[in-house]
Amino acid sequence: MEECRVLIVEDDEITSLNLELSLKKNGYDIIYLCDNITQAKNHVSIYRPDIVIIDISLQEKNDGIELAAFIRNEHSLPFIFLTSYSDEDIISQAKLTEPYGYILKPFDPPSLHATIQMALFKYKLEEERKEDLKSLKIDKLNLEKLLFSKASSNKPIVKFGFKYHIDISICESFYNGKKLGLTKKENSFLRLLVAQLGLVVSFEQVIDYIWEEKGATQNSVRTLVWRLRSKLENDIIKNASGIGYYIEE
Repeated sequence: MEECRVLIVEDDEITSLNLELSLKKNGYDIIYLCDNITQAKNHVSIYRPDIVIIDISLQEKNDGIELAAFIRNEHSLPFIFLTSYSDEDIISQAKLTEPYGYILKPFDPPSLHATIQMALFKYKLEEERKEDLKSLKIDKLNLEKLLFSKASSNKPIVKFGFKYHIDISICESFYNGKKLGLTKKENSFLRLLVAQLGLVVSFEQVIDYIWEEKGATQNSVRTLVWRLRSKLENDIIKNASGIGYYIEE
């Protein structure tokens, strides 16, 4: 196994030391044992580990979820959650950070090793996919050509999802014949997805196509998608974890 650098974020000293011992036996290189979110953020930024193991509940708070969001948005590194919780609300919050796996306490060493390896494999595939997508920038002319190729005969209408359509002549989106009250960016994002139905549109493609101003990030895209979803009748926008979004064809 190639050397894998792991950062452990766990405020229970016994659990933290058991994790370190178990992982070292399997050949992992432990960067540091962090017991709080501030310490963890510093070590992630400085050392950029290959993977981070995060206890959801740090110091009796859900700081682990905040840390995971930081890692996802600022560093795009794989992480897995360590938790003793089965509370649906906490798990639902944790899911929003799109973790690469979960380990339940008390952890089983073989399962821990397998979860880490699967997370690293998934992350590698995602990074390769991102590199492929970076070379597929979409300009406005190509997008219009893609949309017109999908339009109904003699009508500037492109249907998608269930009862949705875009009128490409006026750049507006509709559900069941009623115009949706979308912002310019939300309409542009839908056009981008519909032009490539069934294909994943990467975060980079979205930012490049929609944001004219500088400073947009993956978090900007996630916020846009969250607001758009709240205006749709059903959730037709699917996540491709760590890569982007798509609408099924």
